[in-house]
Amino acid sequence: MKIYPFLESRALVLNFFDNKICATLTPLSMNEQRQQAYFNLIQNLLNCHSDDEVQKILAANQDLIDAGLVQKMLEIARNLLRQGELDQANGLMNIAGQQLGVYSKLSSTATKKEWLDFLEQALKVTADSINKVQVVYPILRANIKKLNSISATVFRDWAENKLRQVQLDKGKGIASDIVDLSKLIQEFTLGDKPNNIEIAIAGYKAALNVFNYNIFPLQWAMVQNNLGIAYCQRILGDKVENQEYAIQSFKSSLKIIVCSKFPQQWAITQSNLGNAYFYRVKGNRVENVEFAVKAYTAALEVITRSTLPSEWAMVQNNLGNAYLERQGKDKENIENAIIAYTAALEIYTRFEFPEQWAITQNNLGNAYLDRVQLDRVQVYRNENIENAITIFSAALEVFSRTEFPEQWAMIQNNLGKAYRQKIGDRVENFEKAIEFCTSALEVFTHTSFPQNHVSTLSNIGIIYQEAQQLTEAYTTLNSAITIVESLRGEIISGDESKRKQAEEWNKLYRHIVEVCLELGNIIKAIEYVEHSKTRNLVEQILERDAKTIFPPDVVTELEKYRDEIATGQYQIQNGKAENPKVLAQHLQELRQQRNELQNRYLPVGYGFKFDFFQGSLDEHTAIIEWYLLNDKILAFIVTKKGEVTVWQSQPEDQQALYDWVNQYLQNYYGQKDQWQNNLGKALKELASILHIDEILTQIPKHCDQLILIPHQFLHLLPLHAIPINQNSENSYCLLDLFAGGVSYAPSCQLLQQVQQRKRPDFQSLFAIQNPTEDLNYTNLEVESILSYFPSHQVLSKNQATKAALSQAATQLKESNYLHFSCHGSFNLNSPQNSFLLLADAFVSPIPDEANPEKYLKVSDTEAVDLSKCLTLGNLFERTFDFSQTRLVVLSACETGLIDFNNTSDEYIGLPSGFLYAGSSSVVSSLWTVNDLSTSFLMIKFIQILKDAIDMSIPLAMNQAQRWLRDATKEELQEWVKKLALDNTKKGKIRRQINNITGEQPFNSPFHWAAFTAVGK
Repeated sequence: MKIYPFLESRALVLNFFDNKICATLTPLSMNEQRQQAYFNLIQNLLNCHSDDEVQKILAANQDLIDAGLVQKMLEIARNLLRQGELDQANGLMNIAGQQLGVYSKLSSTATKKEWLDFLEQALKVTADSINKVQVVYPILRANIKKLNSISATVFRDWAENKLRQVQLDKGKGIASDIVDLSKLIQEFTLGDKPNNIEIAIAGYKAALNVFNYNIFPLQWAMVQNNLGIAYCQRILGDKVENQEYAIQSFKSSLKIIVCSKFPQQWAITQSNLGNAYFYRVKGNRVENVEFAVKAYTAALEVITRSTLPSEWAMVQNNLGNAYLERQGKDKENIENAIIAYTAALEIYTRFEFPEQWAITQNNLGNAYLDRVQLDRVQVYRNENIENAITIFSAALEVFSRTEFPEQWAMIQNNLGKAYRQKIGDRVENFEKAIEFCTSALEVFTHTSFPQNHVSTLSNIGIIYQEAQQLTEAYTTLNSAITIVESLRGEIISGDESKRKQAEEWNKLYRHIVEVCLELGNIIKAIEYVEHSKTRNLVEQILERDAKTIFPPDVVTELEKYRDEIATGQYQIQNGKAENPKVLAQHLQELRQQRNELQNRYLPVGYGFKFDFFQGSLDEHTAIIEWYLLNDKILAFIVTKKGEVTVWQSQPEDQQALYDWVNQYLQNYYGQKDQWQNNLGKALKELASILHIDEILTQIPKHCDQLILIPHQFLHLLPLHAIPINQNSENSYCLLDLFAGGVSYAPSCQLLQQVQQRKRPDFQSLFAIQNPTEDLNYTNLEVESILSYFPSHQVLSKNQATKAALSQAATQLKESNYLHFSCHGSFNLNSPQNSFLLLADAFVSPIPDEANPEKYLKVSDTEAVDLSKCLTLGNLFERTFDFSQTRLVVLSACETGLIDFNNTSDEYIGLPSGFLYAGSSSVVSSLWTVNDLSTSFLMIKFIQILKDAIDMSIPLAMNQAQRWLRDATKEELQEWVKKLALDNTKKGKIRRQINNITGEQPFNSPFHWAAFTAVGK
C-alpha cells in the first residue's frame, strides 16, 4: 500500500523559539521542584469549598506566593477554559485576581494623571533598584488595570517628553531606565500581553532619540537587539512586517556588536537572528533556512558547552530544527539534526530542564521519523519508527494532558504519524494512529487551535485514504478544507502569510483530489483543483474591484463583517474570549451572513461553482486543465456539454516529466545554445510524455478553440507548440489543429473573472520604447505599430523612466493597449522583484551593503535598482489602474515566467500582476527572445488584430506565429516593403534578412513560440 507524506506543520515540531537568549532580556526560571509545588498548591485550592478554606491554604503557603505562582494559576485557568471547565477556570482566576491582589480595586478607566503618576513611580523604582524584577513586578501587579489601559502612544509620548526635558548627559541615564522598564513590561506575564509588547516597543523607540548611532553606538545596538526580540514576539500588526523589522533590527545591532569586541552579546544576537530567519515568511524559504543555519553555527563559535551550557543546548536544539527544514531533508541534514538534538539532551536532562528536555525529545522523535523516509531496508525503517515512538512516549512524562495540553496534543499527533508508518499489523497500527490523532483533537479544537485542528484532521484523512476507507477520508479532508478556506480569508497578517499558508495546505488539496477520483467524482475533483490553484489571486482581484462590484453601503457592511470576524478570531486563538463556544458560534453566523451578502452581488470568485462555469463556455471551446499529483499527471478535459473527463498518467510518466523539465531548465540556464538548438526535439519528447495525442482524442471534433490551463512548471513551457500526430499532413503542432486559436489561463476561476471584463475599445496606445537604448529593432517595432492607433503616447529611450511612468498614470488608465518594448527579467528566488527594465535603472558602482530586495547584481560592478523598474510588486501595490485596458503586450525577455516552486497561488508572475491591475489579456514571453524576430512577430500580430473584426487576442497571436514560422525570405522581404518606415530602415532590415541562413529563417520554435496569450 502506498505511503503518503503527512502534512507538515510547524505546530507539529516544537521549536524553541520563545526561549531566546539576550544580554538584556533574561526570562524568569523555576526549577522543577518549585513548579511541582505550585501545581500541588493549585490543586488544593481547586478542591476548596469556601473562601475561608482558600485563605487558610494561602496563609500556610506564603513562601510560594509570588509572580511565578500567579503565572502558573493563570496558565492552568486558560487550559481549563479550553477544556470547557468554566467553573474551575473562573474560580482559579478569581483567586489569582481577588485573593492575591493581582487586579487593583481602582476604576478600569484611570485618569491621565493616574497613568503618569504610575509611570513615574515605576520608572523611579526601576532606576533605584538592583533586583528590578522583585521590586518592579509587585508595582505592575498592583496597577495592572492602569497598565492595561495605557496605550503605546501614551507611553511613548510620556517617555519622549521626559527625555526632551533634560540635557544629554542626564538623558542617557533616563533613557537607560526607560529601556529597563520597557524590558520588564515586555516580560511581564500578567495583564494584556499584546499591549505590554506594544508599550515595550514604544519605549525602545523613544530611547533611540537619545541612543543614536553616532553618539552612543553600543547602547543603540543593544536597544536594536531588544527591538528585534520585541518584534519577534509581537502579536499585533502584520506578521510579515514584524518579522522583517526584527531581522533588520538584529542586523543593525551586529554593526556594532562584533565578535572581536563583544563575543557573548554577538553570539546571542546571532542566535536571535537565526530564530527570526527560521520563522521568516517573506522571501525564499530555502535561503531563509540557510541564513538560520549560518547564524546558529556562528553563535556556537562563542556559546560553548563549558561556558554557557544551557544556552549552548538551546542553540543546538534550534540548529537541529534548521537542519530538518533544509531543502530535500537528505540523509546528511537529518543526521546533523539528530546529532544536534542529542547534544542538547546532554544538558537538557529530565529533572534539571524538564520542559526543554521534552521539547528536544519531541524534535528528536520527528528527526527519526524523517529518517524513515530515507531507509529502504525494512529493519532499519522499523527501528527508527520504534525509536520515535519511545521518544514521543517519554516526552509525555512531562507534557501531560493537564499541565501542557497544547504540547500533549502535538505529541499525540506525532504518535499518530509514527503508528501510521509502523511496520506490522496494518489494521492495528492504523487504528492506533487514528486513536492518537483523535485524542489530539480534544485539545486542538476548531475554535482554539484552528490551524492545528486542520493539520490533525488532514492526518486522519490521509490515514483513512491509505486504509481505503474513502468515504471517511473524503468527509475528514473536506472538513479540513472548509476550515482552511476560512483561515485563508481571515488570517490576521499580510498577503504573503496567506500565500505561505496556502503552500502548507496545498498537500491537503492533492489528497482530496485523489480521493474524489477514487470515488469517481470528477466534478468535485476539478473544483478542488481550482481551489488549490489561484484562489488568492482571484480574491485579490475581487478585493480590488469590490467598490465597483458592490454598492457603497454593501462595501461598508462587508468591512464591518471583516473586522468583527478578525477581532473575534484573534480573541479565541489567544485565549482572550470569555466564552469561546458562544463567540465561535457567533463568528460562524457572521460568516454565513457575509457570504450571503456577497453572493447577491458577486457572480464569480468566492463561491466558485464548476457547473455554472461550464455552462458559460462557448460551444466550440474546449479546455485542458493539468494537475500534478504526487505520483501521476492529471489532465481534465472540459467542454460546454457532456461529461468532464480526466486523463491519468502512469507513475513513470510523471518521473519522465520531472527528468525532462530538470534537463530543460538546466540547459536553458546553463547552456543556452544547446537549449536553443534542441528545442524542437525537446518539445517532441514533451508531447510523448504528456500523451497529448491521447488527450486530444477526448476533445469533440466541433471544438475549434482550445484553452490550456497548466500547473506548476508546465506554465514555463510552450504547450501550444508541441508537435501532434493527428492530421499530420495539415497540422504541424497544437496551435495548427484549432482554427479558433489556442490560449492560456491560470485557472477556470481567473478565466471566468477576466471574461466578465468587456473591453471593446482598441483605439488608444501607450508604449514604452527601448529605455536602455540597446535593442536594435525595438524602434522598428514601436514605430510600425503607432500607425495603427489614432491616439498614442510613447515614452522613448531615456524618457522611459519609472517617474515618468508614474506621472502618466491618468493616460495609462485611459489606454486600451499597453506595449512594453524593453528588457525584462523574472526573479525566481523573489518573484515580486521580477521587472521590466526602465531608463536610469542601472547603478555603478554597486552601493555598499546593497539590499538584494532593492538591487539586482548583474556584474561585479553594476546592479539594477529595482525601485526604478516596473516590478511585479508594483502591480500588486495598486499603483497602476488598467481597468480600461484590453491588451498588455510585454515584448521583452522572460516576462511570462512564473514562480513554479510556489505551490499555493502558483500563477505568480508579471502576467498575473497585469491581470490583477485590470487588463483582460496579457501577451508575454517564456524565454530570452531574439530582437528581430520578436519585432516582426509583434508588428504582424497588431496588423492582424487591427485588420480583423472582433478577433480574439489569442487567435491573432496564433496567426502571427504561424506566419512567422512559415514565412520565406522572399515573403518577408515583400512584407517589409509595406511597413510604414523610411527607405533607409527598410533597407537595413532587408539586408539583415538576407544574412540569415535557411529559406524559412524563423522556422525554429525559438523564434515564434516564445509568446503566449493569457486571458480573452
